[in-house]
Amino acid sequence: MTALSPVRTRCPADLVTAIRAATSQHADWQQTADLVAAQLRRHLPAPDILTATERAGDPADYQCHVLHVEPDGSFSVTGMVWRPGQRTPIHDHVTWCVFGILQGIEYEELFALADDGSHLADVGRSANRPGEVSGFAPPGDIHRVRNIGDGVAISLHVYGADITRLGTSIRRTYELPVLSATAR
Repeated sequence: MTALSPVRTRCPADLVTAIRAATSQHADWQQTADLVAAQLRRHLPAPDILTATERAGDPADYQCHVLHVEPDGSFSVTGMVWRPGQRTPIHDHVTWCVFGILQGIEYEELFALADDGSHLADVGRSANRPGEVSGFAPPGDIHRVRNIGDGVAISLHVYGADITRLGTSIRRTYELPVLSATAR
């Protein structure tokens, strides 16, 4: 994934205003993710929020384009671009996250860490399609995302932090064995 750098606002004003209103309620992380998800459903932009060059993606890795960073650092909005087959490592996050699919199909696998920390359990999967919005918050946010389609997938992600300052939304990556529900 590319390095992140500070950015001026490239988001529609109504989207930023709606996210700002949701985050200003100072709810817990899961409630904030739910509030932001409700606003993103109402204000989900088209893929052309990214330039044509950004929408093309990069053959080397999925791309993260910062579109807005709230001045107080309370949230960031990014456009994620995935070419066919590109994926994240299994990871969790430093804060709450909300995502909406703009184009293509993003396949998400959900995991839980075993009590003894020896492995991950496969606890769910979903194929997220254009218009679908979801959110989550730590703990319990271990997942992997990949593009399972034949074309470029694009999604909008809102994180509860200034990710240009942090460098990433990922807290930890996991390279543990994964046991399926049938193997347990």
